[in-house]
Formats: sequence, structure tokens, C-alpha cells
Amino acid sequence: MRNKLRLASLAIVLSVGYSYLNTAQAQNQQGWSEGGKLQDAEVVVEKDRVIELPQAARNYEKFRINPPQVGERNVRYRFSDYRLPDQNVDLQMKVLTIKQDELNKLYGNYLKAGIGNYGTLYLKGYFHNKRSKDASIGANFSHVASAKGPVDKSNSAASQSDISLHGERYLQGLTIGGDLKYGREKRHFYGYEPVEGVEVDKDTIKQVFNRIHAQGFFHNQNSNAPFLYRTNARFRYINDRYDMSESNFAVDFRSEYGIDDVSAFKVDADLSLLSHKDSTDVSRGLFKLNAAYERQFDVVRLTIGAKVAYTGDEVNDARQFNVYPMVRVGLEPIKGNLLLYAGIGGDLERTTLYDLTQENPFLAPNVQVADVNKGLEIYGGLQANIANYVHINGRVAYQNYRNLYFYNNSAVDPSKFELVYDDGVTNVLNIFAEASFNYSDEVRLGLKADYNSYNTASLEQPFHRPELITSVYGTYNFYDKILFNTELYYIGDSFGRITRADGTTELRKSDSIVDLNLKGDYKFTNNFTVFLMANNLFGKKYERFVNYPNKSINLIGGITYSF
Repeated sequence: MRNKLRLASLAIVLSVGYSYLNTAQAQNQQGWSEGGKLQDAEVVVEKDRVIELPQAARNYEKFRINPPQVGERNVRYRFSDYRLPDQNVDLQMKVLTIKQDELNKLYGNYLKAGIGNYGTLYLKGYFHNKRSKDASIGANFSHVASAKGPVDKSNSAASQSDISLHGERYLQGLTIGGDLKYGREKRHFYGYEPVEGVEVDKDTIKQVFNRIHAQGFFHNQNSNAPFLYRTNARFRYINDRYDMSESNFAVDFRSEYGIDDVSAFKVDADLSLLSHKDSTDVSRGLFKLNAAYERQFDVVRLTIGAKVAYTGDEVNDARQFNVYPMVRVGLEPIKGNLLLYAGIGGDLERTTLYDLTQENPFLAPNVQVADVNKGLEIYGGLQANIANYVHINGRVAYQNYRNLYFYNNSAVDPSKFELVYDDGVTNVLNIFAEASFNYSDEVRLGLKADYNSYNTASLEQPFHRPELITSVYGTYNFYDKILFNTELYYIGDSFGRITRADGTTELRKSDSIVDLNLKGDYKFTNNFTVFLMANNLFGKKYERFVNYPNKSINLIGGITYSF
């Protein structure tokens, strides 16, 4: 194609050159010469001349390249197995590790000794094994005694001593343990009316309690088994200086079977066989069986079940066989931080002299003890955690009871207390609130309030059951060197009816109690700490029970040795 273009260009150039030569020749023939004059002439240019070129031949056919012929070819492959010679190579490798923090020395044992006013001797000891994955073993002892009290010096003296052993053994998927405790408590019935010129012999008003507690248990609640259980067997015994004794053998069983990740079935059982000896012998049995089904629906947890209970009590026409339906609904909109719940239920609560004499050690002989029957309870509440520092717990409940006990001064001896019962149903409105603030191990503050409004059927007053109990407490740890503890609490007034020597009676109100307690510890070294405790700083001899004033300001100071 390029050759054809070149030929055409050459032809055009030759044609133009030929025309120019003809024109120049004509001018020479007419006498044009150098120095000659230009004569008039006409030049004729012919534009109609056609340049004819021969037609070029074009070949539009593509070049064809025939593929090579494929012939047979034999290819042979050779595989050689190359091996390195065996040799022992000792690679010097250094593994980088992070040095573990050394555990601080654990001071699991201590001895405390102190003295205070009212001739008080204060001794405590705690002994425990150190860190162990296999077992936990320990022992405690305590002795607090005051040679004098708030009334007539030694006539209101008091002492309390305890010694106990406890231990647990950790096996594969099973924990076995138990504890053994002996306690001795000495009191005096100093709530008598003083008579001028008459001295009361303290031995005639002395009371002594001996308590024995033994318990054994086993459980698998630390395992990942679908069936979790815990079983306790315990024996409690108490006697006093007036030939009263009570023995109680009890077994309780708690179990939960996880059907799947969202549902479970629970079965609980309680058995108590009690023998009470006083002026008469009384046997009291109790049995409870509770079955419930739980299921989780997203943020809602539903529990449905029932409880059957039997008591052998006959006091105040006690209802021996009881059935309590149980429904509970829990709502957790913020998992781990907010729980709302509501439900209905009931229970039969075991009542023993072992517990009653710890609550009120001034009981009269031959009291009648009956189990508390909570026939119906409607409740609702919440639990909340705010920023992992503030914990809130609140509960409101409407309850009705049968055989709810009250303490009233004895008509025979006003310095002792009888157990009295409402003839009908006692309705109670209970409001409980608690809030605590924990910031690391340095600051801890708390507030607790328990309000109970009693509506009795036959009793004129809910004797010696205060309507409101509140407390505010706090601790402060200053660089693990100084530790402060404080508690301010309030106990509302209550009532007791007093029978005078002439047979007349008087309804007497106990004091409203406002009490402030302080405790401080100063650590000299890791082994030695001095402490000071100050109780009832307001110095008021208030009466929790009618005719029984408490001590005024009580100071105890001493030293602690840890090892």
C-alpha cells in the first residue's frame, strides 16, 4: 500500500515539473533576456487537465500460515530422591517469659486482746491455713466479758465465749465440709424494780446458756454438671440454768437440674426433729417440700411451683398441714445491672429456743414455742448496679402471719419475757431498702432501712417489735495504714405491758434508740496493729426491752498480732 502512494506522489511531481519547463522555454523564444524590457503578453493556464494514473491492484486476502504437523514424541521423566545427611543440630533457643508477680505474704491468723470500761476483757483469735487448692481449715475463739453493767454493777454483768472449728475439702467436682462450735453465755435478769434498802443477790438472777452446734455438708455447686445439689445435716443443742434444754436434728437438701440453657427444675426439702424439755417434754417435727420450674424468655425469667409443709405444733391452734403456691416473674432489661421482680408465695419458718435466746436472752422458763406460718406474701422489688460502684436493693411485701411471736413482760416476773401470739392473722407491710457504695478497697458507704407496719387481730400492740430500724455505715482505708469504721443506727420505739406488784398493769413504751459507734485501727507493721472501739458515743442508757437499759459509753482498746 505504501509503494502505491509513493508512485502516485512521484507522478504528480513530474507533471508539475514538465509544465514549468514548457513555460520557461516559451519565454526564451520570445526574446526575454537579461536587461530586456518586459513586453505585454498573455499567459493561459489550463485547469482542466486530467492526470491519469494506472489502476493499482489490491489484494484483500490474509496471509495463511499452515499449522505444523503434530508427530508422536516420547518424553521420559526421571525422578531423583535427594536426602540430606542425618545430623544432630543443637539449636540454642531462648524462650522469652514474663516474670510473674510474687504473691504477697498472707497473714491468715491473728490474736486480739483489749480492755475497756465496765471491767471489760476483750479476747479474739482466728487461725486458718494459708493458700491451698485442696482444703480450707480454721479455728476461732472469742471471749468478751464485762464485770459490771448499767444497773447495780455486777448484777448486770455479762459474758459471752465461743470456740469453733471449721473445714472444707475440695475434690474433683465435690466439696465436703463441716463445722463444730461451742458457746457459753452468762446474763443476769437485772430488769427488776429496785426497792430501797433491799439488795438483790446476783446469783438468784443469773442465767447461763450452753450451746452446741455441729454441721456437715457436701455439694457439687462448683462443678459444671447439669444436676447441682447441696445437702446439710446439723445438730443443735441448748440448755440453761433453769433446767431447760432443747435438741434439734435437721437435714436440708437443695437441688437444681438444668434441662437446657433456658430452663431448670428445682426441688428443695427440709426435715427438722426437735425435742424441748422444761416443766414438760414437747416434741416438734417439721417437714417441707418445694418444687419449682424456671424458664428464661429473653429478658424475662418465670418461676412456677408449690410448697407443702407440715408442723407438729399445737400452740394457738396451729395449722399443721399447709400448701403454698409460688409464682415469681423476674425482668432483667440490663443484664447484670438491673433486675425487677414480683411474685406471690408463703412459707413455714422454723422457730427454736436456740435462736430466740440469742435475740432476747431474758426469756422466762416454760415458754411456748411455735413455728411461724407465713400464709401469703405478695412482694415486688428491684436490684441495681450503677457503674460497678453503687448497689441498690429494694423490696416491698404484704404478708399475713399466723403464730408470729411477740415478746411481752411476764405477769409473774416483769424482769422476764413471755412469748405471746396473736389469736388471728397478723398483717404486716414490709418495706426494705439498702444502698451501698464501694470504691476499690478504700471507701465503703452504706444505708439500710427496714420498715414494718403491724396490724394485729387481738394484741393491743406488736410488743417489742419496733416499726423502723435504720443504719448508716462507712469504712475508710487510708493507705493500708489506718482503717476507720463507723455506724450510726436508729431503732424505733416499741411497747411492753408491765404488771405491778399490786396486780395493776401499765402499757410502757421503750426508748427510741440513736446510737453511734466508731472503730479505728492503726497498723504499726504487718504484724502489729492497735485498735480502739467506742460504742454508744451519745451516752444514753436506752432500753431496747422494757426495764433493760443498756450501757452508756463503752470504750475498748487493745492490740492485734497477725502472723
